[in-house]
Amino acid sequence: MIATGAVPICPDLPGADAVAVCGVSTLQSGIELRRILDSGGAKRGVVVGGGYIGLEMAEALVRRGLEVSLIDRSPEVMGTLDDDMGQLVSQTLRDFGVTLYLEEALTGFETKGGNVTGVVTDKRSLPVDIVVLGLGVRPNTALATAAGIPLGEKGSIQVNGRMETGMAGIWAAGDCAESFHLVSRRPFYIALGTVANRQGRVAGINLGGGYATFPGVVGTAVTKICQVEVARTGLQEKELGMLGIEWASAVIKSRTKAGYYPGAGEITVKVLAEKGSGRLLGGQIVGMEGSAKRIDTLATCLHAGFTVEEMINLDLGYAPPFSPVWDPVVTAAREVVKKL
Repeated sequence: MIATGAVPICPDLPGADAVAVCGVSTLQSGIELRRILDSGGAKRGVVVGGGYIGLEMAEALVRRGLEVSLIDRSPEVMGTLDDDMGQLVSQTLRDFGVTLYLEEALTGFETKGGNVTGVVTDKRSLPVDIVVLGLGVRPNTALATAAGIPLGEKGSIQVNGRMETGMAGIWAAGDCAESFHLVSRRPFYIALGTVANRQGRVAGINLGGGYATFPGVVGTAVTKICQVEVARTGLQEKELGMLGIEWASAVIKSRTKAGYYPGAGEITVKVLAEKGSGRLLGGQIVGMEGSAKRIDTLATCLHAGFTVEEMINLDLGYAPPFSPVWDPVVTAAREVVKKL
């Protein structure tokens, strides 16, 4: 059984090995980062990468009192969202005090005496006391590669529905292993603890003499940045374009509770559906408390193969403390149906 997980992506650039250029992928790396911050010498921090870890670290550094900048090569942070939804997250970070340098590529680090002093992009140089790398991960498949086990999507280990590799008697699961996307119907790689646990369960049952299969994923993920909850599932527009799928989409703004109920917050929902069939293809949510877990409705509909028309009649729970009469997810589905 191979369950070697993933390793952080570390740029092979000048100065990347300097003191206070930190990754955040293990308990020990977190302890080291905390040690540097607790020493009190860091006043300016730069986060490289606008994904889940990068955004959470940017927030944490601001809360520690640092002057924080974030660099990302995409037009908006959170590349797993479409740009119009990512823009909402970008603005949240700006409002919180993070300076964003978007559509910029990291080219190196300036150092002095082995310590990092600056971050260099293709457009500028930023003075810095501490750098946090949030560039994502890649499957840790060195052992599998050395053994000649076939690799698949993004260098992950190819597996079948029972988590068997292409070599007899060897199984794999978790962040080192490939998945199957239930919407695109293609091999897919995603490094999430939820997926790893489900894959591990299937592999364990089969290794123990039982029979189980792992049907695939729809790419559901949630996070919280400052006071804003962020969620996504299914395919986004750039993926649909690459697959040649024609789609319609709708973006709606609503409230997390009945509008007159105390504590109702804003929520923005985007739903994408296939032209012709009306098949649900994906959804994204950005909003205040009570927003993110609504993505589970969309994820369940994706697993079931629902059309957006079928979503309109879902018997969802309602009471003023929890939702408007028409849940925002269903409201977005109605808007897509109009376009279809």
